[in-house]
Amino acid sequence: MSGGKDKVAADLVITGGTVLTLNPDGEIIEDGAVAIKDDSIIAVGPGPVIAGSVRAGRVLEARGGVIMPGLINCHTHAAMTCFRGLADDLPLMTWLNDYIFPAERKMNADVVYWATLLACVEMIRSGTTTFCDMYLFTDQVAQAAAKAGLRAWIGEGLFDFPSPNYGELENGFKYTEELILKWREHPLISITIDPHATYTCSPDLLQRAKDLAVLYDVPIVIHLAETKGEVEAISARYRHSPVIHLKELGLLDEHLVANHCVVLDEADIEALAENRVKVVHCPESNMKLASGVAPVPQLLEAGLTVGIGTDGCASNNNLDLFQEIDTMAKLHKVYCLDPTVIDARTAVHMATTNGAKVLRSGRKIGSLEVGKKADIIVIDMNKPHLTPVYNLYSHLVYAVSGADVISSVINGRVIMENGIIKTVNEEEVLSRVREIGQNIRSCFIPA
Repeated sequence: MSGGKDKVAADLVITGGTVLTLNPDGEIIEDGAVAIKDDSIIAVGPGPVIAGSVRAGRVLEARGGVIMPGLINCHTHAAMTCFRGLADDLPLMTWLNDYIFPAERKMNADVVYWATLLACVEMIRSGTTTFCDMYLFTDQVAQAAAKAGLRAWIGEGLFDFPSPNYGELENGFKYTEELILKWREHPLISITIDPHATYTCSPDLLQRAKDLAVLYDVPIVIHLAETKGEVEAISARYRHSPVIHLKELGLLDEHLVANHCVVLDEADIEALAENRVKVVHCPESNMKLASGVAPVPQLLEAGLTVGIGTDGCASNNNLDLFQEIDTMAKLHKVYCLDPTVIDARTAVHMATTNGAKVLRSGRKIGSLEVGKKADIIVIDMNKPHLTPVYNLYSHLVYAVSGADVISSVINGRVIMENGIIKTVNEEEVLSRVREIGQNIRSCFIPA
């Protein structure tokens, strides 16, 4: 770009920090800047160069911090913030069947909306700019995400049994299709097809989900091979592991996003890799529910794209993806007895560029490159626990927490600036969810 009178107009320039681009060259620019026009990045480079070639409508100062792509939470149940701490220290099936499913039968659209807004506030504050959600009353989830300004892939959970939202399954497919049509032109919201799991969905349901996904070219999202008990039950029922069961039904392909994938054998990994399935790793939830440790190093070695997710707040109990990255990297080192496994650079990419690929949006988000959407966070590095800096990737994984994020830009819009969220009345959200929590305490907790 030329200088002087020929400066290019930008709506926003983020400057005064170290730019971690995560581009294919791994470029890190000290004293860098990112220029944004409308919803997209138009320039990335040294601060003085950007200042000399771009006319900024507005400047956001990073104050010596890190300017990097926003984090991508590839699997959560946002509205489960209202169940945070409801039923801890229990096995998955006890937790699910005796506590969560009964509580969810009492859910309604208003609760889902406010609990999702709380999740959005938590994610914005901790550096997430994109999330992929499976839950109930999905239209309210979408409305909350759009209100908060987050980018989201959202699906309605489909089950063999009636849903508290849509009732019988036939209505679930109709509701999902209506959602796809309603939100397909929205700049931030995308709809997915979400059969819950192989143990809650019949083969017919799963195949119908696949047909709908192909018709609209949208992802299918499913919980898969999460526990040993699940694998044993599906193997007894269908004579195949959950992964091979989906392969036999024709669901293993690039449309499929498989959450958890903890209990896998070599044949499962080979089938996932051959069919270009995307995998989402949720280490803290799997640890807390004692589901096991997903074979992520083997999945990466097999060429699979693996993103990272927090899961819901009932099984984690927070949505801080920086904390999740830290846990993930350390978990695999101790599990493999190898300190080189899941190095810091790999961990950061799993939460950014890999996450974008999981959601089939690697050309749109996940790195700071010209032409990509402007989903950017700023991390305050002027803190004791972040001083000094020798290796930026190591700091992001092993030292930074979500509380260090001070500003967030999503789709070119400033969502949080210097710790102040611009899109949501945070106090109102906290107050409403506290009221919801009181109702849950009095009505939902089993004696």
